[in-house]
Amino acid sequence: MAIGILFINSSVSTLHSVPPCIRHVTEFPATLQRQGWVAFKKSKTLGCSAARCSATAVAESDERLADVERDDSLAADDVDKCSNSGQSDGGRLRWDMLLSTEALGEAHLLRAGSVTDAHVLRRKGRLKEQDGLIEFIISMHRTHSPFQVMEKMERWVREHFEDPKRSTLSRLIPSIGCFHTPLPLVRALQEYDDFALLSRRKFVPPNFAEIRHVLNIAQVHVIGEQVSLITFDADGTLYADGHHIQGDNKMIGHIVKLMQHGAHVAIVTAAGYPGNTLKFENRITGLLEGFKVLGLPPSITKFFHVMGGECNYLLKVDSNYHLEFVEDKLWKSEDMFLWKEQDIQKLLDDAECALRSASARLHLPVEIVRKPRAVGAIPKEPTIYEVLEEMTLTVQMQLVDAMLPFCAFNGGTGYNVC
Repeated sequence: MAIGILFINSSVSTLHSVPPCIRHVTEFPATLQRQGWVAFKKSKTLGCSAARCSATAVAESDERLADVERDDSLAADDVDKCSNSGQSDGGRLRWDMLLSTEALGEAHLLRAGSVTDAHVLRRKGRLKEQDGLIEFIISMHRTHSPFQVMEKMERWVREHFEDPKRSTLSRLIPSIGCFHTPLPLVRALQEYDDFALLSRRKFVPPNFAEIRHVLNIAQVHVIGEQVSLITFDADGTLYADGHHIQGDNKMIGHIVKLMQHGAHVAIVTAAGYPGNTLKFENRITGLLEGFKVLGLPPSITKFFHVMGGECNYLLKVDSNYHLEFVEDKLWKSEDMFLWKEQDIQKLLDDAECALRSASARLHLPVEIVRKPRAVGAIPKEPTIYEVLEEMTLTVQMQLVDAMLPFCAFNGGTGYNVC
């Protein structure tokens, strides 16, 4: 069953050091879309914008858009596209690998086809599909063609990247965040359009997942030359909720190929098993077995890590292709060493109280699971996503003044904290 769960984590995660345009952009999906990698994170919204746009806000944005259109008509439509010149040989190889249609031959792994992967683009109808930037882009399709939309958005993103305080997007979406790179959105749409035929649709506009997918393809093009760290979520990303990485998982070949090209790969999961490496290993048995079958040397396996309990447990691969914990002193931040056990338990007590209170208010019987750095609630009977989301937001609101950093989230269907 699905759960609402809380994990303590650090305000600064050493594994998330890559400066992406999109939060969680380094997390990639199990099912691959056309030309390989896409930054698709099912459980989180796109983070270029912290916006949360209501229907009223979208209507207001239409008025602002009309004003901008009048000003924008005076400007040239052509903008500088992201150049491919000046790329290093190493960067070129890595970029070719990221978009390669070939899987690792030695592992006999086949690449999934684009059409069969289209199920990841279904609209979920969930609260997580809320992002001001994406909703604004969708609204533009009422008066623009898909390519017109992306041409303007590409220009506006570049403008916002150069001057976020006085940009067009800051007026159209006042709560938008910062971009760390321009985005080649027209190029990304062309690639997506080749198999989705978005531009040929007359009556069905793009949905939230499709726009996010185009944005993520654009982001991959930008970071492909310089990416040094890629992190993956586990459940619902590398494999289905409640399942493990098996030997036939198509992501194994791509993970190995990234490591062989010098990119660090980390699986960041909410699962936390303090002092128990075997339980962590059971989640990625197929991947570790793949390392062993291929005989990957330590010079390659050193690029792989698992971050458990959100950011409480860091593991690496030993010489026998098993996981082992990395000493805390080698990776934890100074702030994390200042946490007092009594403060940790106080935070978990408050979180548990909030979960029990919310479940009672919502008439949902739950089983509370308590761990050294986490507390979670597992429903004892079927429920809907919105009820679990209500419990999660209740915890977030009641702990807003907590002394320690924390992460409260809805684990979704099939999640288990044991």
